[in-house]
Amino acid sequence: MDELEEIRRRKLMELQAKREKELEELAKQQEMQRQIEMQKKAILRAILEPEARERLSRIKLAHPDIAEAVENQLIALAQSGRITKKITDEMLVEILKRIMPKRRETRIIRK
Repeated sequence: MDELEEIRRRKLMELQAKREKELEELAKQQEMQRQIEMQKKAILRAILEPEARERLSRIKLAHPDIAEAVENQLIALAQSGRITKKITDEMLVEILKRIMPKRRETRIIRK
């Protein structure tokens, strides 16, 4: 009976150690994700004027996938040195017009 208890205790300790290791990995991933997000915000703050940054944050609320794509594209352009001046709100609107999917117009015809 003591042998069985010892096996159970060892198995429980192994499971606890494995769980702790998984939690540490998760914490590391979350910290890395937070640092990446902070770097993205810093780059966007440097290349966008306040009005454009505000518009992008509003778009992020309504269309997070589109906003993420625009942010990644702007960051890539900035890192490659292709953005030479700050992006204004008007410039951002033009970029969004190119990226946003065309809306289908619904017309109701009454007969």
